[in-house]
Amino acid sequence: MALDGIYLSLLRKEFDPLIDGRVDKIHQPSREELIMTIRTKEGAQKLMFSTGAGSARVHITTADIENPKTPPMFCMLMRKHLAGGRLTAIRQDGFERILFFDFEATNEMGDRVNLTLAAEIMGRRSNLILYREDGRIIDSIKRVGQEMSSVRMVLPGAQYTLPPREQRLNLMECTKEELLAKIAENPTAELSKAIMKTLEGISPVFAREAVFFAARGAEITAEQLSGDTADRLWFYFSKVRDSINDGTNVYTVLKTKEGNLKDFCFCDITQYGALMVTKSFESPSVLLDYFYAERDSLSRIKQKANDLFKLLINTSERTQRRVQNQREELKECKDREKYRIYGDLITSNLYALEKGMAYAEVQDFYDENCPTVKIPLDKRLTPTQNAQKYYKEYRKLDTAEKKLTVLIAEGEQEVKYLDSVFDSLTRAQTEGDIAELREELFQEGYVKRSKFKGKPPKALPPIRYRSSDGYEIRVGRNNKQNDRLTCKEAEKTDLWLHVKDITGSHVIVTCDGEMPPDRTIEEAAIIAACNSKGRNSSRVDVDYTFIRNVKKPNGSKPGMVIFTNNYTITVKPDTELEEKLRV
Repeated sequence: MALDGIYLSLLRKEFDPLIDGRVDKIHQPSREELIMTIRTKEGAQKLMFSTGAGSARVHITTADIENPKTPPMFCMLMRKHLAGGRLTAIRQDGFERILFFDFEATNEMGDRVNLTLAAEIMGRRSNLILYREDGRIIDSIKRVGQEMSSVRMVLPGAQYTLPPREQRLNLMECTKEELLAKIAENPTAELSKAIMKTLEGISPVFAREAVFFAARGAEITAEQLSGDTADRLWFYFSKVRDSINDGTNVYTVLKTKEGNLKDFCFCDITQYGALMVTKSFESPSVLLDYFYAERDSLSRIKQKANDLFKLLINTSERTQRRVQNQREELKECKDREKYRIYGDLITSNLYALEKGMAYAEVQDFYDENCPTVKIPLDKRLTPTQNAQKYYKEYRKLDTAEKKLTVLIAEGEQEVKYLDSVFDSLTRAQTEGDIAELREELFQEGYVKRSKFKGKPPKALPPIRYRSSDGYEIRVGRNNKQNDRLTCKEAEKTDLWLHVKDITGSHVIVTCDGEMPPDRTIEEAAIIAACNSKGRNSSRVDVDYTFIRNVKKPNGSKPGMVIFTNNYTITVKPDTELEEKLRV
């Protein structure tokens, strides 16, 4: 799933219309991302730079990404040096995974200076480095000191040097003989791995696709490459070279049958057969925008709400441990009746017992067979005191059972509540969503006052959808909004939906007391499934009933309700349909 050098070269070609454009805006949505708006005569385009280990890339994006209220220091530095600058060139050395963006800018003295922004797309070593014409680094989005790398330091004031590079062949320039000779240097390696060691800037999925075509689906080693197989391999690479030169590449995304995104490439992928589903795109940037959109959104939310995730996980685990200990204590309370019976038997046989006895052998008149039982006694106590001791133990366990039963129920409800907040947090899409959840946790006493800064956030509206039959569907973003939507805003005649036995949002269908068509109920159920903890499941049960059958118990946690007279429908979560129906 790496962005290889060839794909990067195709992106560079796509960026050509940006040359001579001016830097209009610079934003940094997260610690490892930078968005630069380039304005040309044809309009403005947004360049996305990402240096995340699993999502390193650079491409044109149309995504509307929320930016932090206070820009990070690296963002401010980039604005200082590049704002208003002109993009003069975009360079790439062969198929090396580095793009150099050359700018002509103005410094604080008003002099024209040439600056270069190096976008190094190299997995976990990815970086974004701004340096001067003399090679001196101004700063980078990730600083690399001596303790992190003894080979290459990336620090302000240091000299910019290229990363270590292996000598490999360029697919666009090498001959068939050079290619086969280089592959033969690794005779025992799998052919796909030997190709990766031979050619510069190719990804594993592309190498496997080339072998799949050449060997007709067979897995072979480098030393088995000869004759017809070698001719087919060279033919495949020749076709790829022609498509790169002609600009006729097929930008392909691989998905599982369940819809999970797995990989992408600049050519058609057939090696997986029916095991994978492919989807083609018109440009390399559109593909990357599609592939990383949801993943990056979750990553940004996780960064911004990292403290809340830790709080919820730790609190939930601590509460579950407490409930488990209380359950163990409750088991010990089951024998409480034995102590009451011991007290009664001792009391009824006081005439036959004396102080100093180690045990009392008496008949158990609670058993119809009246067997003789042996009751342990404390030699230091009188028989009456021994009876009172057993009665006291009985009362202690009886009280403990009543209190533990309540505490366990409260603990289980708390775990469910924390799970629902955690689920809402994973589905949060904006800083406003996170702020509302932070406010909710503050009001419930989970977040200390010192952690809660500023005014309470303005309440966001529910997420709105429109069914295929024209019915309005509203979905709560969090527990507080679920309560507001279900208990205050919805009419008694509206339809209410919620996933069965798992956490999720309340869903309201405005229908004026009439049961909506089956298609609308199914679509609303799919929306409920997508806005729940079961969104990645293959099948989800969803309960639905009219609002008049939904009640909120006094003193219950936010989002907790009880309902009656409900029906249940089973649906498959469909995120594409959910997005399509969103207003």
